Amino acid sequence: MDASKVDSYVSQKWDDEIVPQLVEYIRIPNKSPMFDADWVQHGYMDDAVKLMESWAKAQSIPGMQVEVVRLEGRTPLIFIDIPAAHGGSDEDCVLLYGHLDKQPEMTGWDDDLGPWKPVIKGDKLYGRGGADDGYAIFGSLAAILALQEQQIPHSRCVILIEACEESGSYDLPAYVDHLAERIGKPSLVVCLDSGCGNYDQLWCTTSLRGLAGGNFTVKVLSEGVHSGDASGVVPSSFRLLRQLLSRLEDETSGKILIEGLYVDVPEERLEQARQAAKVLGTAIYDKFPFLPGMKPMADDLSELVLNRTWRPALSVTGVDGMPSLASAGNVLRPHTSVKLSLRLPPTLDGKRAGELLKEVLLRDPPNGAQVTLELEKSSSGWNAPAMSSWLSKAIDTSSRDFFGQPAMYMGEGGSIPFMGMLGEKFPGAQFMITGVLGPHSNAHGPNEFLHIPMGKRVTACVARVVAEHHQASQRGETTGVGAVADSGDRHGGHGCC
Repeated sequence: MDASKVDSYVSQKWDDEIVPQLVEYIRIPNKSPMFDADWVQHGYMDDAVKLMESWAKAQSIPGMQVEVVRLEGRTPLIFIDIPAAHGGSDEDCVLLYGHLDKQPEMTGWDDDLGPWKPVIKGDKLYGRGGADDGYAIFGSLAAILALQEQQIPHSRCVILIEACEESGSYDLPAYVDHLAERIGKPSLVVCLDSGCGNYDQLWCTTSLRGLAGGNFTVKVLSEGVHSGDASGVVPSSFRLLRQLLSRLEDETSGKILIEGLYVDVPEERLEQARQAAKVLGTAIYDKFPFLPGMKPMADDLSELVLNRTWRPALSVTGVDGMPSLASAGNVLRPHTSVKLSLRLPPTLDGKRAGELLKEVLLRDPPNGAQVTLELEKSSSGWNAPAMSSWLSKAIDTSSRDFFGQPAMYMGEGGSIPFMGMLGEKFPGAQFMITGVLGPHSNAHGPNEFLHIPMGKRVTACVARVVAEHHQASQRGETTGVGAVADSGDRHGGHGCC
């Protein structure tokens, strides 16, 4: 492989085609079903699918089949099958994954920006979904095109682009089962839906946290009453809710108090956390928009890495039962509800975590209050299998080729439900989990952006790794892939990156 030619080809492809396509994609408000119950009627998901399908079909890849698969009652899925080329093997397979659904708008965008308003400033393309994860289909195909342009051998490649990842990928197991024979048995899975510690080198994700949570409600009255008359007699629903949450979380330190929500962190992951902390320094927390005087939760940088990758953590992401400040009267409110998001260690069973959450919050409610927890999410995380020497070398070589720096490895704090499912279905597969969501890119939040040079370099790195996969396959180093397992229903619940 001529790395400089790959670099040049990919860069031109991004400038001429991919960035303009992503601009149009960002304009489409194709929110994931969890955030748009009427997504079918609105038609935005179909608009995004058509945009990507049309571009994919226009690419000159001999023998490529592009199909939009639609199972009844489910979000669509783009399935692309690319035969081996230039001496590659159709018996082996590389599976490349991404998603096209988006998170909701979120408030706080700068005046000249917006979720559905694509804006290019320097090297950054602002707008919802470009980096999470609209670029995946374009980057995957551009990587393969870069190989074919130099007639470099590669194995058969399959690309899956789903449309409900941000809702927990609940449709994906049905599609993987439906397409099992056509997918085959991948020995390498490439996922382009993760993050990076900086924009200076290739970052690969070694673990993902699970997620448990839902709507937690404390009710004390059938209707609101005068606070002057009732306070001191009727317990405040907010106080009782706060009291119950203190069973779960230390309100001073933020530490989760339930021992069953912790796991032993593997030594390899501890060392990776130390190395990541050494490389990133204060960028671990500088990337967040702290207010003046605010400090992170720990001084030890490696502890901060472990906090966001291997330890449980609670966030309250929504509230109900409270009027706005402008309309708040002197009323003791009948109930308080909050949405809980409890991140879980990668190897903790998500179902068991959901049960523990219920046990802790619902037992013996204070003052006999009516307490409910509607679990929306209860999904396990993922810990990467041991990496083969060929893949480790290929990843590092690609980072040095296209970044001039060695590759780095670190866990991520979010969830990609697809990874755990694929890990079970293809127990012999190797995983390359990477992405472009780096400092300040702010996925899911305001001012989300795609760092265009990072997108180009990650694409080029994928091309290198796919080429090295063929060489490893020729040497017999990619064997041992397990048969497709029945997904059953053990992947129920929601999780989003």
